[in-house]
Amino acid sequence: MIELRQIKKSYVMGDSTLEILKGIDLRIDDGEFVAIMGPSGSGKSTLMNILGLLDVPSDGSYKFNEIETAHMSEDELAIVRRREIGFIFQQFNLLSRMTAAENVSLPLLYSKQAVGFERAHKLLTDVGLESRLDHKPNELSGGQQQRVAIARALINNPRMILADEPTGNLDSKSEKEIMEILKKLNASGITVVIVTHEEEIGHQAKRLIRMRDGQILSDERIEDYQKADNSSSGAWIETKNSIKDFWVYFNQGFKTLLANKVRTVLSMLGVLIGVAAVVTILALGKGAEAQIKENLSSLGTNLLMVRPGVTRVGGIAQSTGAANRLLYSDADVIKDKIESAHRVSAVVSTRAQVTFSAKNWNTTVQGNSSDWAEMHSSVPLVGRFFTTDEDDQRARVAVIGATVKNELFGDQNALGEMIKINKVIFNVIGVLPAKGASGWRDQDDIILVPLKTAMFRLMGTTSVSYIEVEVDKPENMVQAQDSIVSALNTAHRIPDTRAEPAFEVRNMADIQEAMESTIGAISLLLSSIAAISLLVGGIGIMNIMLVSVTERTREIGLRKALGARANDILSQFLSESVVVSVTGGLMGVLLAGIISMGINIFGGWATSITLQSVVLAMVFSSSIGVVFGVYPALKAARLNPIDALRSD
Repeated sequence: MIELRQIKKSYVMGDSTLEILKGIDLRIDDGEFVAIMGPSGSGKSTLMNILGLLDVPSDGSYKFNEIETAHMSEDELAIVRRREIGFIFQQFNLLSRMTAAENVSLPLLYSKQAVGFERAHKLLTDVGLESRLDHKPNELSGGQQQRVAIARALINNPRMILADEPTGNLDSKSEKEIMEILKKLNASGITVVIVTHEEEIGHQAKRLIRMRDGQILSDERIEDYQKADNSSSGAWIETKNSIKDFWVYFNQGFKTLLANKVRTVLSMLGVLIGVAAVVTILALGKGAEAQIKENLSSLGTNLLMVRPGVTRVGGIAQSTGAANRLLYSDADVIKDKIESAHRVSAVVSTRAQVTFSAKNWNTTVQGNSSDWAEMHSSVPLVGRFFTTDEDDQRARVAVIGATVKNELFGDQNALGEMIKINKVIFNVIGVLPAKGASGWRDQDDIILVPLKTAMFRLMGTTSVSYIEVEVDKPENMVQAQDSIVSALNTAHRIPDTRAEPAFEVRNMADIQEAMESTIGAISLLLSSIAAISLLVGGIGIMNIMLVSVTERTREIGLRKALGARANDILSQFLSESVVVSVTGGLMGVLLAGIISMGINIFGGWATSITLQSVVLAMVFSSSIGVVFGVYPALKAARLNPIDALRSD
């Protein structure tokens, strides 16, 4: 089974070389029970580590089942340890956060890609621990912990057991029980090799090897052994289900992180804050965008706004004169000349003092045509809107907004009441539907009167502020803009040689697009700033994982001794960092929802959390966990198993 020829092991210490093993020749056959004895510093533990493929010799040949181990890769050595060798350590090396059954089942994680407890329970029962299955190591005596270690060594049905001082930390009763278990294992055909410094233990083996100063002094066969038939295929290359593996590692990662709750929470805090900030800012931006669309849609759809142009003298905007002032008759020109103009309304506006009885209120008074209500989806819910005839007759009728109604009339019915606008009496014929505030402007704080009534009875003007045109179809908007400018230039006899346009036509869709673009840019900027906290959180994860690797170096060595490959260790630690970042991301999304709700309720700002923003934040936070978890995971995966086991 094992053949060593001229095995040497030395360590370079500064300018000198320390030789531990000085040419060991040894053969151990299947079924033997061998004890290796010697004083401290004799090299017996180093020899056992080489036998168990935890350490590699500096020189010489080591054949395992007639295969030269020097030609094996690190993964192949791990698979041999997993399949062929069971380790029983002097310090037990049980993981404190796991129960006895979980410790025994740990090697299955690397052999069968699943941790099952059925065989673990049977093995623990065989070593007399059926009542201690769910106990953790700190709840077990030294002898019981050693029995757990023996059961763990047997979980993969190994051909050989390597025991380092298996009775060194035990009382005499426990010592006798452990030796009886080892003898039974040997009687069942398992090769047993123990390292000990106790004569009474050594003489219970069937073969006793004594060492001193890195050499074998004697090799005495105390009792004949029965050669076991444990043939091996020697095929030690395995393929594993990486997706299933990673799920198991995630499960292990959760358990590990739960064992260090405070440190885990602190490490995910940066990711949590970063995700919450990103999602909240995107929610504010999306809410603002939705609010803009709602506000602009309340002004009407497919609307064009025609205004007089301006000329600049010395960089100062000035009126271009009477020629391009808009008249109320221009609304008729647009309606007659432009086929796509569905509705047209000229508009004038001013601030005025309004009184009713003993109450007064300063508000906006707007004069417009009778089509205005349909254009802006503002047909009164109570009463009616004024007609074209009332406009032509300059009738003193008014339609008031909800805010004006509340300020002047309260709960009283306003229809038919007389109000004074700048001391001119008007009859209230309708109340506009409530539309709410738009930024700093209250859309309900307004009074609408017929256009000509406003121009000639209230303002004394012959021109209008602007003209609104509702186009029949969105695809006709651009053509309508050009046609309107051309028709007004003709009506006002504006020459084609004019340097600056006499009239400006503004498209509400263009305004909406510009505002949404601005909000999007601001949201992107703020999100980028918030994302910096995600990077800081990633650095925090990396630091915590580096600390974890340092603290768990012995555990890493144990896992490798039990058959974990470098990729297994890499996946284990990488999954833990991803667990931290993903959990932090989920908690960040939850926090963002609470913050957004608070902003909506208490601040009055519209917010909207979208699936895209949540997915973006989660993908980013998961990527942070992977990127910043790679270095600590690689550091753990590259640890030498024997150096890791010796770590304090």
